Amino acid sequence: MEMEGQMTEGGGEGETMDNGNISNATSNNKETSDAIHELIDLIESLGLFPDYRKTQKRECLNLVRRMKLLIPLLEEIADIASPLPDEASTCLCNIKKSLLSAKKLLKTCHDGSKIYLAFESEAIVGRFHSIYDKLYQSLDSMPYKELGISDEVKEQVELMRVQLKRAKRRTDTQDIELAMDMMVVFSKNEDQNENRNADSAILERLAIKLELHTISDLKAETAAVRKLVKERSGQNAESIQHVIDLLSKFKQIAGVEENILDEPVLPRSFQKCPSLAIPHEFLCPISLEIMTDPVIIATGQTYERESIQKWLDSNHRTCPKTGQILSHLSLAPNYALRNLILQWCEKNNFELPKKDAPASSQSSYAEQKEEISSLVKNLSSSQLDVQRRAVAKIRLLSKENPDNRIMIASCGGIPPLVQLLSYPDSKIQEHTVTALLNLSIDEANKRIISREGAIPAIVEVLQKGTVEAKENSAAALFSLSILDENKVAIGSADGIPPLVDLLQNGTIRGKKDAATALFNLSLNQTNKVKAIKAGIVKPLLQLVEDKNLGMVDEALSILFLLASHPEGRSVIGQLSFIETLVGIIKDGTPKNKECALSVLLELGLNNSSFILAALQYGVYEHLVELVKSGTNRAQRKANSLLQHMSRCEQI
Repeated sequence: MEMEGQMTEGGGEGETMDNGNISNATSNNKETSDAIHELIDLIESLGLFPDYRKTQKRECLNLVRRMKLLIPLLEEIADIASPLPDEASTCLCNIKKSLLSAKKLLKTCHDGSKIYLAFESEAIVGRFHSIYDKLYQSLDSMPYKELGISDEVKEQVELMRVQLKRAKRRTDTQDIELAMDMMVVFSKNEDQNENRNADSAILERLAIKLELHTISDLKAETAAVRKLVKERSGQNAESIQHVIDLLSKFKQIAGVEENILDEPVLPRSFQKCPSLAIPHEFLCPISLEIMTDPVIIATGQTYERESIQKWLDSNHRTCPKTGQILSHLSLAPNYALRNLILQWCEKNNFELPKKDAPASSQSSYAEQKEEISSLVKNLSSSQLDVQRRAVAKIRLLSKENPDNRIMIASCGGIPPLVQLLSYPDSKIQEHTVTALLNLSIDEANKRIISREGAIPAIVEVLQKGTVEAKENSAAALFSLSILDENKVAIGSADGIPPLVDLLQNGTIRGKKDAATALFNLSLNQTNKVKAIKAGIVKPLLQLVEDKNLGMVDEALSILFLLASHPEGRSVIGQLSFIETLVGIIKDGTPKNKECALSVLLELGLNNSSFILAALQYGVYEHLVELVKSGTNRAQRKANSLLQHMSRCEQI
């Protein structure tokens, strides 16, 4: 946005800047004072957003805090009796443009799609840095002396400028886990069609991290995604599709109807008449579809019968909308609302979706619970065949849907499964560890499984089991390690060495399972040392060099974590590896380059000799090229490396 309105020569009436809100030197003092107070009001309005998306919360709060440091300066300028000099008017104009950009960005971080903000986190950070840069430059020519600004206020503003400059230089410190999870979820490999529940565990962690694990969260996110699709109008189609797909997966995990995300993120019945807005009160709070059989529950809230019955059948005893505990489970038909819906449909020529007549849900629930209770009992049978059939069936049921996982645990299935982990029959062992992997997707089950002492037994299967049992043991350890206390428990149970061995010697699928688990475990500082001592660096370097395995990004992501530890840097920092990194920065895929830049920057910030080695291998010209044509993230990393190189030369 270019600066509007230039100063006119002589004593004639000058044009105003920025739609007349900030006046030039010949405007009267009242207009100037009003315009400056408008800026102060604008800054104060930046702090009125009640909350921000978790992924950008820190940046948002820092931005608001820095903007507020301008208020004392603006208040002193507003008190000046004489007309403002040209330089001051220009500075104020540019400050306002920065503030307007900041307000727009903060609004996006307040009510935008959480998934999109996480998926495009690098671009969002780039927008923050752009605002920092504009604000820094807008204050560069502020005529403090001519305006008579006090030394105290000037020092405060200069302190803010130092903070802005430092913020632009800062490298990422908290997005690596999120980036890794996104990479695993969206990666396409030969295991994708098998849809093992290890990936569901990653999805669960993402849902919790993005705060998209309740009905109300998902409802708000759906509205945000609909708005995003409308605003983008076909732009960034691939990214938007990723957002839609991930939201759909989150809904599956939460047990929410999935059919609300057909393109363009609207119910199919609504696509037939896109200009028609269904009244909000006609939509079920769970499925977000227009209700055909609305019923009232104990809290007085109304839901579609089929949706709320599924909720209750999943052993929930709270109102999805209010969170209140239900005093009873009776469902009362809401005839008044149904009549209003029918009248509205007739008036607007809207056809209600056809639904099959529901079977007796309570009966279905009772039958399922009886079957699972019988299977759990058979886990302790003295007959090998009975045990084997029971654990195989539980493995299957626990994979099929989240309701079964809750029911198996509530029927007491986890303790006998943990006991079967030590059973000498390899097939029972394989079924058992896979069933526990499936059950561990539920967060409550994670705690029960670890409390029952499963972790040492799973580690033993990882060491001695069949190929498939080892792979699923690694996946189970990853799923359990989502809880921080389990990261510590797995490290203490010597779970890291056999994972390193699987990373070194396993099948491609085994290597992937081991890499995902080791990445997660290495988020714990103590486990980093254990992984390094277990020899993790050697297989990681092999994965980086062997591009046919398609695990370069995963290996570099783990190396990035290890590089933050002195022992890790010592083992990683071989000249041959620095040469490999430079080669990836030159010829790798866009994602490869981003990961390699992250590792080199982490190494270089702690030891300048790594930077000098990279320079010897010709990294400088590749960094310059990436600054011009790399992805947003690669540009930032390359810029940070070039700035660090410049500082190293000055020392």
